[in-house]
Amino acid sequence: MELNALLAHPVALPSLPRAVALLMSELAHEEPSLRRLNQFFGMDPALAARLLELANSHTFQVPRQIAGIPEALALLGVAQVRAIVTSAPLGTTSRSVPGVNMQQFWRYSLNTAKLARSLAGIARQNQIAAYTAGLLHALGELAIHLADPERVQSINTLVAPFDPRRAKVEHRIFGYCYGHVTAGLARRWRLPEVVVDALQYQSAPFDNTSYEPLAGVIHLAAWRARAREADLGEKELAVTFPGEVGLALGLDIDMVLQQDPIDWTARPEAADYVV
Repeated sequence: MELNALLAHPVALPSLPRAVALLMSELAHEEPSLRRLNQFFGMDPALAARLLELANSHTFQVPRQIAGIPEALALLGVAQVRAIVTSAPLGTTSRSVPGVNMQQFWRYSLNTAKLARSLAGIARQNQIAAYTAGLLHALGELAIHLADPERVQSINTLVAPFDPRRAKVEHRIFGYCYGHVTAGLARRWRLPEVVVDALQYQSAPFDNTSYEPLAGVIHLAAWRARAREADLGEKELAVTFPGEVGLALGLDIDMVLQQDPIDWTARPEAADYVV
């Protein structure tokens, strides 16, 4: 499937049931807490995407300006937020997106978002935009699986969806990878250009004619989160570390690993959804 055809293919991106339940509970209050709404939306890529899409729509006359969940919540009314949550399709661990373990997807996406925010702080980049890009960056993988499940299954037999080599394999077979798909969706959602560029070039930050540091931040964050999913040891981490990307941001491997805002010693199955 060509990239434009895939982007035109309607997909219902599933949401984390726990995030939806927590949001519904909070929105039942007369005055919902913006802090808790921000926390719960920040747990789920699909919900965050729908929130940002509405905030950047022509309805609010600020298209391509809202990069983060806090800004979007400040702009929208409670009724609009509630409509997003109540209409969200719920996901399950195995059946929502054939070929993708959704529990792993949600954990991986949240870990990447946390790491991106942390690394952006060190590299003096926009931490809110970094968290958004990190949280959304792999949504294209879900879109690919939903649009072309039979063909993508053949790729899954070569490399798992969260394998560090995934983007290169997809690009070799499809001519594009999940990052390009996510960027295309983000452009359709009218997200800020800095976020779109970070998503577009996340797998190859130096391919852009004008280097976007946020793409490098997402690249490093995704590398670390995927290395965790692959259970890479110290030697494998050292060999696979994208040194050129780190150098451009002033980050070496020790700085990246030491800044992890995540308990990597916990069992992966016990996902920590604290934002």
